[in-house]
Amino acid sequence: MNRTIIAGAAALSLVVVSGGALADGMVYAGFPVTVKGYQGKKTDSVSYTGQIARHALHDSLKELAASGNGKPDPELKAKMMAYFSGKDSGRKILAPASRGKFAVRQSEVDAISGGKNLAGKTYKAAVAGMPNGMTGPELVAFWIDKASSANKGFDAANGYDYGQLISKFVMGAVFYNQAVDTYLDEYLGATKKPNDQPYKKGAAYTGKEHAWDEAFGYFGTPAHTLQLTPKQVYDIAKRKDVAAADANGDGKVDLKTEMTFGPAYYAAGFDASVYDKGNRTSYLHTIAKAFLDGRKLLASAKGEKLTDDQRAKLKGYAAVISENWETVLAEATFKYAGSVYKDMVKLKTIVDAKGDPARAFRAYAKHWGELKGFSLALQAGRNNLGETATRINRMIGAGPLLLNASQVVDIDRKGNYLRDQGSDWGEYMLHMAKVQALLIEKFGVKARNNDVTGDIRALADSLGGKASAEND
Repeated sequence: MNRTIIAGAAALSLVVVSGGALADGMVYAGFPVTVKGYQGKKTDSVSYTGQIARHALHDSLKELAASGNGKPDPELKAKMMAYFSGKDSGRKILAPASRGKFAVRQSEVDAISGGKNLAGKTYKAAVAGMPNGMTGPELVAFWIDKASSANKGFDAANGYDYGQLISKFVMGAVFYNQAVDTYLDEYLGATKKPNDQPYKKGAAYTGKEHAWDEAFGYFGTPAHTLQLTPKQVYDIAKRKDVAAADANGDGKVDLKTEMTFGPAYYAAGFDASVYDKGNRTSYLHTIAKAFLDGRKLLASAKGEKLTDDQRAKLKGYAAVISENWETVLAEATFKYAGSVYKDMVKLKTIVDAKGDPARAFRAYAKHWGELKGFSLALQAGRNNLGETATRINRMIGAGPLLLNASQVVDIDRKGNYLRDQGSDWGEYMLHMAKVQALLIEKFGVKARNNDVTGDIRALADSLGGKASAEND
């Protein structure tokens, strides 16, 4: 797994100096119809609206997960399940929604694409990092059930933030998994979704063209990303920069082509965070450029079957995308391991001073949910992480270490959590620093937000013989 992340073409150095637009041809749009014998009226073969609909479903589901009143609410659970596994029309887009001058064009999921859900595209294998061997869809449904009874998504007794767990896991179990393990892997085979045939009867795009578009849609970046800085792409997700988002100047942000969603948001965030720190990353533009170059290659094939050389080049672009996307998830796991560590320092200070830890504990639970969700997302890709995944899962555990030094270790058949004595407080902090060290070693993370690896030696020395060898 040790590797150098490919930087993408040297042309990336031309991307964005002050955020001005680049030359034509740097937008993921407007590719011609190359399907032989096409009889329809479409002139543009690009299509990934189903993927954008799923981003809207994800964002709306996260919003719902944080809306409970602390009591069992069957109506809320049913509504959440409608956004996860339902396909009915009429589902409102709860997020992202218009805010101030940031006007969003669509208000219903079906205005993007009809009949879509998340459950049907969720990672189907058992999730090794949680008890009971639940599959991806089963785990999300389990968390939805818990969220519907929680107070604004927060389970204080066990330290869970269900909105964060659901959201970050879905980013990997749906978006990342579908893109890198299906469209950029299986569908690039010589006989799978061939380029000399339409994706389906009557379609305006070939098999390979549409598979590539769908993978791009799951990354969730504006079609004009290469005309923007990482900071602009990041701020679009925050609904702060309507001018950067509104590429066609119509005064509204079209979710289909102009919005930033989860995976691209994090890639942009890491790139922007290290821009002036001398340790620059370019995940966002590297991925966007590889997607664009791959689409240009497919258009150049003019509806013919790909040659071996063309398919090899396409696979090369796919490798750039997959490796950088994996590293973005590793960076996110790294960041929140550091957040959890820093929260634990604050909590220890408050508890030692006999203060009220409630607010700090809430932040700790939020960050732990992000850590756990992203660590599971990282394991949902094409690569079998093997021992690395086992070590990460053991160090993070099935639940955060609570103030009474217990943590969730299992889930019974009725869905009840079972807690047991956990690590020493300092030992769990050491685990967070060791998670970061492992991510540097195995994934080559460079942004390293919230880096606490410098504290490993001091923590290990302070713990003496209590430092866990099993979880190293």
